[in-house]
Amino acid sequence: MSIGTKISILIVLLIALFMLNLAWGSVVIPLDRILDALLGNASIKSDATIVWSFRMPKIMAAIFSGASLGVSGLLMQTFFRNPIAGPFVLGISSGASLGVALFILASGWLSSFAFFAFWGTSNWMLILMAMLGAGLVLFLLMLISWRISDINTLLILGLMFGSATSAIVSLLQYFSSQQALQQFVLWSMGSLTGVTWEELTLLAPICALFILLTFGLSKTLDALLLGDQYALSMGVNVRRAQQQIIVVTAVLAGGITAFCGPIAFVGIAVPHLARMFFQTHRHFVLLLGTILLGMITLLLCQFIAQLPGSDQMLPINVVTSFLGAPMVIYIVLSRRSI
Repeated sequence: MSIGTKISILIVLLIALFMLNLAWGSVVIPLDRILDALLGNASIKSDATIVWSFRMPKIMAAIFSGASLGVSGLLMQTFFRNPIAGPFVLGISSGASLGVALFILASGWLSSFAFFAFWGTSNWMLILMAMLGAGLVLFLLMLISWRISDINTLLILGLMFGSATSAIVSLLQYFSSQQALQQFVLWSMGSLTGVTWEELTLLAPICALFILLTFGLSKTLDALLLGDQYALSMGVNVRRAQQQIIVVTAVLAGGITAFCGPIAFVGIAVPHLARMFFQTHRHFVLLLGTILLGMITLLLCQFIAQLPGSDQMLPINVVTSFLGAPMVIYIVLSRRSI
């Protein structure tokens, strides 16, 4: 089966899951009414409201989140040449969690500042704090990367940053109120339902731009996969390439975490699905496959999470963990190499 045929299959599957997520939920809307609502010809006003105001933003958030986490996971697995590296190994997610924890759990202390008091109830403030936390970790990593070229040392330091920020978050949780603690725990479970059209106008261009930038790095990634010495012999500026990968991964993973919360396992499992499906190590093809499979995976998880026909909705991390954990276990046991 050719690569073009495989991509066509994934596109058809993506469209099918897209329509399925539009149609199914607490209220089931037939396909013909879905099409009418998409074309602006809905005879039932509530159909257009459900499709455009509630389901479409959630679906678009799943599409951009799946693509971004998949691509950032692929970058990290190539960067560290480690099959179980994910987009959050550098501590970016922990940094975002620290920013959110300061906003939610320490809101009582921060409310004395006029800026925080004014924006304290705004979802944009939560997003800003998450991005500042992720940006702080990125800044520290970039400073270190100028002095240290060993990627294993960088991995260890990233894990240490994650541990340190997690310790601070735990300390804030210990002294926080029950209401604030519950709010933070709900955020940490991940959710695509809270993303609005206004927020998507910021998130979508950022994700699209940095995903496109990774295609320009595809040949560099092919060389890095074979080792730094081989990459140097091919004329690759390894230090600059490593810093570019760190920035792209941090922006993609940090941005998704800021808007949707930490979403587990997608970034680890999806690149392996792409390798198994396309049977190649060429990063241009893998990037295309990872983007499509990331979208498909998160749309499937979102469909399961919304419990079709029910008013209840599971946290997205519950579903991604159920689907992603077996994949990671399989990778570890089979000792696959990238």
